[in-house]
Amino acid sequence: MKLSDYAMTAERGFLSPFELPEIALPDNWAPVLHAAEDLSALLTSGRVRSFLDRLPDPGVADWTKAADDAELRAAMVRYGFLIQAYVWGEAETPAMLPANLAVPVVAIADALGQAPLLPYSSYVLDNWARLDESGPITLDNIAMVQTFLGGMDENWFVLVHVAIEAEAGRALELACELIACAAAEDVAGATARLTEMAAVWARINAIFDRMPERCDPYIYYQRVRPFIHGWANNPALPKGLIYEGVAKFGGKGQAFRGQTGSQSSIVPAMDALFGVVHSNDPLRAYLDELHSYRPVMHRRFIDDLRAQSTLRAFVKASGDAALREAFNANLTHVADFRTRHLEYAASYINKQASSGAGNDPDVGTGGTPFMKYLKKHRDENRASLLENLIA
Repeated sequence: MKLSDYAMTAERGFLSPFELPEIALPDNWAPVLHAAEDLSALLTSGRVRSFLDRLPDPGVADWTKAADDAELRAAMVRYGFLIQAYVWGEAETPAMLPANLAVPVVAIADALGQAPLLPYSSYVLDNWARLDESGPITLDNIAMVQTFLGGMDENWFVLVHVAIEAEAGRALELACELIACAAAEDVAGATARLTEMAAVWARINAIFDRMPERCDPYIYYQRVRPFIHGWANNPALPKGLIYEGVAKFGGKGQAFRGQTGSQSSIVPAMDALFGVVHSNDPLRAYLDELHSYRPVMHRRFIDDLRAQSTLRAFVKASGDAALREAFNANLTHVADFRTRHLEYAASYINKQASSGAGNDPDVGTGGTPFMKYLKKHRDENRASLLENLIA
């Protein structure tokens, strides 16, 4: 395995190989792009739907047949935000997404092999740019391009994720190298790479620790979170959302999962590499379902890691104390990451008062009760330490 097989690099990991402002869409997309760029103003007006109802469909279904991957992903960012704004941008939730939005977003999603709503890939992975184009992808040098209401809290929430994804790129490259080390029974090589990976994870956790610096829990809950919900297990859409004009849905409501950090591929990739197994529970079933919401190449990377990794068995059989310690150090860092996620779920969601339909404090934006199971998965991660296993 090597990252280039999956259109990935050590510098960017799962992040897009492009930066969103670099991608030009056809001239007849101007009304769509203007609406996306003005989304904060349209939402603030309180009647965003009256504006979005007027948008023409720029012939997206035909355009997708010739568009390249970067163009499709850039288009999905814009339409993903527009449809979320249409559904959640006013007090009353509509039962139907109009054809001028539904038909284009389904065409783009089908071309990408993803669900037709805002995914994590469009919210985070493809929705950033460097301020200094010659500089690194770090928190002090990146900007969120497409926003809902905008502002520091919304930006920071997304940019912390972008910075984590960039930092994780080297860990993913090391994962590929560890596959080869295990196959070759290279104890020294595996130990060195696991030691370096632990340092990468320490940096990832340091970035994650910075979330509260510029993203306030109250602002997140009231002004950021409402727009990223999906239409699965959502009391505001008990029959799902109808996609007007989309023949394959037959006029029936669709219950797609909302954007969530759980669609990030970093932790699932680590679980695949280290052989971490989660017993059956609602969160595992939900995470298994979310796998299909990831970009196709990211799914393939995780699946190949899971199929090819013999790292756990190799480390266990080696009897080498330093190798086992380096292996366990990484599992501990990933468990720490999960602990911080659990703490943020408590402070950013559960401790905030419920504020109406689609913003249930006990249900994640992807549509699942999460607090109990986040803790369970963290604990299963910790239980995977080799020293905890019977030899």
